[in-house]
Amino acid sequence: MSEQFVPEVLAPAGGLDKLKVAVLYGASAVYVGGQKFGLRTAADNFTLDELTEGVCFAHAHGSKVYVVLNSFLHDKDLSELPEFVAHLEAIKVDAVIVSDLGVVQTVRDLSTIPIHVSTQASTLNVEAAKLWKKMGATRIVLGREVSIKEAGIIKRQAGVEVELFIHGSMCMAYSGNCVISNFTQGRDSNRGGCAHSCRFEYSLDMGLDTEEKKKAFFMSSKDLEGLRVLPEFIKEEIDSLKIEGRMKSHLYAGTMSKVYSEALKYYAQNGNFLSDDLVSWEAELSKVSHRSYTKASLVEKADATSIFNERENSNENEWQMLGTVVEANAKAGIVIEVRNAFNQGDLLEIVPFLGPAILINANEIVDLLMRPLTRTKPTTLVRLPYREGVLAQHLIRQKVH
Repeated sequence: MSEQFVPEVLAPAGGLDKLKVAVLYGASAVYVGGQKFGLRTAADNFTLDELTEGVCFAHAHGSKVYVVLNSFLHDKDLSELPEFVAHLEAIKVDAVIVSDLGVVQTVRDLSTIPIHVSTQASTLNVEAAKLWKKMGATRIVLGREVSIKEAGIIKRQAGVEVELFIHGSMCMAYSGNCVISNFTQGRDSNRGGCAHSCRFEYSLDMGLDTEEKKKAFFMSSKDLEGLRVLPEFIKEEIDSLKIEGRMKSHLYAGTMSKVYSEALKYYAQNGNFLSDDLVSWEAELSKVSHRSYTKASLVEKADATSIFNERENSNENEWQMLGTVVEANAKAGIVIEVRNAFNQGDLLEIVPFLGPAILINANEIVDLLMRPLTRTKPTTLVRLPYREGVLAQHLIRQKVH
């Protein structure tokens, strides 16, 4: 095995702005959805024009774009697919992610776009991977139930690229085989309508005591976090490290892209992860909204300790995104597009594309007419005094009190 093999960091992009954030913060590739044919219908998703712009932006920055077509389609849906596939080929997307056999055949018949098999297909073994390869797949996004070591075996024996989730929300069911939302909400999770019913509180009438009945989140999983097992991904030459979360925030997309790409850059330069930065990288991962972390099945099979038996996220170190830097120079100062209000005197953190956060005390806030402000408003532009190292498109965050 090559000592300097470095996997791809594949980040989620629920909309055009998030695509740009992920790319600028280091993602090797992003995965996105159009208005149809994907499983995240509640995400912003991309119009045809936005897809075109997103592909151009990513390619200009050396990143790839994969488009999800991983819904399970009926004939009516399938009849609308050819036009979309033609558009994807015209704008030169780097791959499509599919789970439906009919979609695989349609893409093969009408384009030369590389095909990645979605985790929704629950590929868990060598023979399944060989079959998908025979059908034209160039990469398999393996089920979350597969360990890193098993993924390496599948790659070598099937002779196909493999992609594995390294971070994000986990599904209690085999991916692509859950129908709880259909029964609880009348929403088909395999056609973009997942209501996350597994996160609900349920009452268990199994002779349990009152407290156990009260905390019956027995189908909710902790979130996956694989930073400290990056050496295992590299050892097995896993081609792509996938981060879940197309419906999550800009801050999430930027933070995850930055942390995992920085860690892999360090490895590429040093051949190891023996860095004091490991602690700071973990601290960064804790600053986004998340459930308790688990390695799930990456090393050993997930067990009862991976259950998140609480109502919702309980992150005491959570930070929120305040806005984005629009312009930064000595003349203009730091011009910020505000998304969440902050006050004069607040301590802010600007997240650079590389390296540690830049701390700023917002002691002097003015609007574009240079009028002093004591509190900002969302959707407005404000100025702070210039600070060296701050660039346009940097994210700004603040700890949630």
